[in-house]
Amino acid sequence: MSATASEPEDIHPEIRFTAPTFRINSPQGESSSTRSTPKNGNQGIQNTTRKRQRSSKHIEILETDSRRSSKVILGSYGKSPPHSRRQSFQDSLNPDVTRSGSIVTPRSSISHEQLGRLLEAVDYEPDTYGLEEHRDGFFDASFYRPPERDHEKLRLKALETLPESFLRHRSLSLDVETLWSQWRGIVVFLTEIFTTRAGIRLAKSFIGFFVAYVLCLIPVTRTWLGRYNYILALSVIINHPGRPVGSQLDGAFLTIIGTAAGLGWGSLALYVSTSTVPAKNGFGGILATFLVLFTLTIGWLRCVFIRFYQAIISAGFAICYTCLANTSEAVGWNKIFDYGIPWVLGQAIALIVSATVFPAAGSRPLAISLHSSLQILQKALTLPHPDTTFLKRDLAWHFVNLSQAVRDFTIDLSICPIYPDDARSLRNLVQGVIRGVLAIPPDTTLFEGLDDTSDDSIHEGDAIISRGSSPRDRPSRAGTSSTSALLMCKMLRLPTRKLINDLKDSIDVADAALMDISKERKYLGPPRNTPCDVSEVLDRVRKAMALFDEADVSLTNHPNLPHTYAHQPEMVEIFLFVHPVRQVADKIVLLLQRVLEMQQKTRGWRVHLPSYPWSKSIMRINAQVRHDRGGLTAGFYFRNKSQLERTMEDLQSTGYVPRPPTLQAESEKSENDGKQNQPSWKSPNGKPEVLQEDKDCTKRAKFRYRVWLVLHHLQGFESRFAFKITLATTLLSIPAWLPQSRSWWNLNESWWSVVMIWIMMHPRVGGTIQDLVTRVSCAVFGSVWAGLAYAAGQGNPYVMAVFAVLFMIPMLYRYSLSVHPRSGIVGCMSFTIVSLIAYDDENTAEVIHTAWTRGIAFVVGVVVAVSVNWGLWPFVARHELRKSVSTMILHMAILYRSVVAKYVYYNKGEEPSLDDISKSEMLEGRLREGFVRIRQLMELTRHEIRLRAPFDPLLYSALITSCEAFFEHLVQVRLSSLYFHTDSMRDSDENSQSLIAARRDAVAAILVNLYVLAGALRADRPVPRYLPSAARARKHLLDLMDQAKSEMEGDEETYKLDKGRRWADVYQYAFSAALTDIVGQLQQLQRYTKEITGEFGFAPLD
Repeated sequence: MSATASEPEDIHPEIRFTAPTFRINSPQGESSSTRSTPKNGNQGIQNTTRKRQRSSKHIEILETDSRRSSKVILGSYGKSPPHSRRQSFQDSLNPDVTRSGSIVTPRSSISHEQLGRLLEAVDYEPDTYGLEEHRDGFFDASFYRPPERDHEKLRLKALETLPESFLRHRSLSLDVETLWSQWRGIVVFLTEIFTTRAGIRLAKSFIGFFVAYVLCLIPVTRTWLGRYNYILALSVIINHPGRPVGSQLDGAFLTIIGTAAGLGWGSLALYVSTSTVPAKNGFGGILATFLVLFTLTIGWLRCVFIRFYQAIISAGFAICYTCLANTSEAVGWNKIFDYGIPWVLGQAIALIVSATVFPAAGSRPLAISLHSSLQILQKALTLPHPDTTFLKRDLAWHFVNLSQAVRDFTIDLSICPIYPDDARSLRNLVQGVIRGVLAIPPDTTLFEGLDDTSDDSIHEGDAIISRGSSPRDRPSRAGTSSTSALLMCKMLRLPTRKLINDLKDSIDVADAALMDISKERKYLGPPRNTPCDVSEVLDRVRKAMALFDEADVSLTNHPNLPHTYAHQPEMVEIFLFVHPVRQVADKIVLLLQRVLEMQQKTRGWRVHLPSYPWSKSIMRINAQVRHDRGGLTAGFYFRNKSQLERTMEDLQSTGYVPRPPTLQAESEKSENDGKQNQPSWKSPNGKPEVLQEDKDCTKRAKFRYRVWLVLHHLQGFESRFAFKITLATTLLSIPAWLPQSRSWWNLNESWWSVVMIWIMMHPRVGGTIQDLVTRVSCAVFGSVWAGLAYAAGQGNPYVMAVFAVLFMIPMLYRYSLSVHPRSGIVGCMSFTIVSLIAYDDENTAEVIHTAWTRGIAFVVGVVVAVSVNWGLWPFVARHELRKSVSTMILHMAILYRSVVAKYVYYNKGEEPSLDDISKSEMLEGRLREGFVRIRQLMELTRHEIRLRAPFDPLLYSALITSCEAFFEHLVQVRLSSLYFHTDSMRDSDENSQSLIAARRDAVAAILVNLYVLAGALRADRPVPRYLPSAARARKHLLDLMDQAKSEMEGDEETYKLDKGRRWADVYQYAFSAALTDIVGQLQQLQRYTKEITGEFGFAPLD
């Protein structure tokens, strides 16, 4: 070993061991000393600077023994490209510095400047000594020192991503602002009651309750109903009539079935416990066993099949009543009828009120969703406009909300002029338009013109796209970039403007027509002066499309149009604006055609039976039950999370193992060799033949897998909730079966505390301190108000009715319409039960006793429910938020891998099919919903109290926004790749093979980063300081692609710019820009993840 003597003596040597076998690929006539000579002055300065920074010597150990070299796998090393030797970092990023004979592509014209910003302060491209290592398909990562993070700058930038709700005052603060916000809430309540249809829904709910309450005050009906006559009013509250007729009918059926099941099981328990003398002696244990088994079962079903939520809640009420109310060894079977008859009558009252008092047909939510979606589309088509994040979020929210509205419309019986098939078709078409509008760059220079004196770069979002070429590098017949762009503006400005204006008008006309069809235009809009002639506006749109297409063809055939867009980014930007607009026009035409078909049909009110698939409907509930159940945000989030996990699991389980080229060639030459590569034998008919032994193994494996699947499923949240609620209800029920406590239990009807546990516990969320205080306050206030109602008139029914009106109207509003339904139902039940029980009391002392004992029972039930949810497997929104963002980053990695495999680097004959595109759009829709649900989950963190400090959602908001931007760039990659194939643009098979290693490294670098960041967030562990440089891998790939292009320079006539070739060039530009933007967003993900979890690296040297 020998060191180079020309290095300064104060530089410490570094031994660099190279591989045993390699080939030196230096150009002929170039010595070792010549290789280190810079090609220009700048490069020499850069090399000198780099030598000082590295402060190292390189000592090569050469091993030339052929016997030892045989240990290295053939093909591990290959010829290095000529530009692999050390070059200036600035020169490598400068598009003007092109190699000899290089064909400049859109990739090199847009990505180098962006990558230059991403690779700041990076010592790029170490000397490879003419050697390239392929690593036999393994990932070869590059690591660089990460740039310093400016914490204040990151937080200021994160402020722009916060949702509007976080800018409002926190409700937990006790100051003047809180009181003022409460007053505003009262004003909003009064406004909704008297000016919107929410007042009608509240009126229906109150009328149903008040009728049942008055019947319980009438002595005759009260006596006939029995001791538990208040079950009549309670039944109306549980399935209140403030819902559509279809939902009301469904709820009445389910609650009656659930009550029958609970009473039936409870009757069996009572019969067994009193069947023999030994059974009577241990009747408490028998009742407890039956209660545990039933509660455990329906608790699990309550989580799995939420369609039967109302039935299960009613069954829980009934089983608690039969096993815990008035317990004794002697059973009076009238007890069953005292509960069952009032419950059925209560459901009948609610159904009659819902069907006769301003009946809701069930179509209004669908009409509202369609109307709001079309309105936001019209707003988004006001082009150009600033690229605002909040408008994109609104579009994504309406995309999600429309799916939910159609699902609610088809899940129950409805009476509506819109048919379910039409609703589903409208959903798909409107969502297609939303998807197309999201692909339109909102800010364009088409309508502004270009200034010849403008500077040499234009801004596209956060990225700067450089024009970056000298006049001598541009095609001579193309003219200047500004001239070409002005030509485009002149020819496309007016047709595009007319097309956009007609599209906006068509959206307005379609909105008016749909509102006329749904009979909701009078209430929702648009105004009557808006025309609803769909056929006329459809003709206008088609004429505008024809005018645009004619201008587009004229532009394509214009002699002054350049043959390539490598140095015309302004033109590409305009093309990327007008083409999505034209695509949106096609989708709006389809929407208008569908609306026209609906408009031409004879439309009348018609009953539509539930049409949602039964296998899916048992996992869904209608909108009002979803609201009354509580935990709406968490329920939406977990539902979307489970859907995404199943979808991503399917993507992950589908692995692609490429066939080695050598084996593929051999299989083409020899049929026998091809058979050896097949994984199974083939029968004479060509189908795979499996041996009987393999069949038996497969059957055993399937059986074991199914057993494991069942046992694994029992570990889920469903079993945990069933265990929690069974534990809480059973332990609190023990006094009902003990002789020493049975008397006061029955006297004070303490079994209502168990009922309160049953209704308050939620499978997903447990409640916060604010929820606990609010629910306890409602329980206490309801009991106290009931006592005051009796004391004010000494049991006068008219006075009690007036008190019921004053209390129940705001409480029913809180239960049926507000975002706090569970505190509302606590108040409703507390007042109803205490007041109707106190109505039979003879003096004030008994009323006071009734009020405080029942009130305590309600308070105990609420406190136990919340405490158990806090203590056992609690739901903590901030922890779930961190895990959800981690899961979403992992989904981005899976999606990136899928897009690259399916749409970018696919083999000939394996192009994406229409089915693949449809599945990708469905997956992207679910991911859009995922981002909506995560932001809603982030809102829950504001209501949680931490002992250390208030939770800061700022960094999480920025991280979610960066992840969503990463997703949008992936969508752009997928859409752009549909117009060209990365290997089809004049790349030979040899050049494509030479790019495999670089493509592998570019993809793997991003995947490794995403996996590391997702794992760090999931485990709440610091992120490693050094991560593989995706920017470096991307830059290396672009350099190799430029080199491949330079070797393929040929006749320019083969590159003649027809329309298909033009769009390939344009979308190659967008494709490359999106991939480069993905690298930039990856660095943003790294920064914000490190801000959240921290960073660890090597310990500093002493």
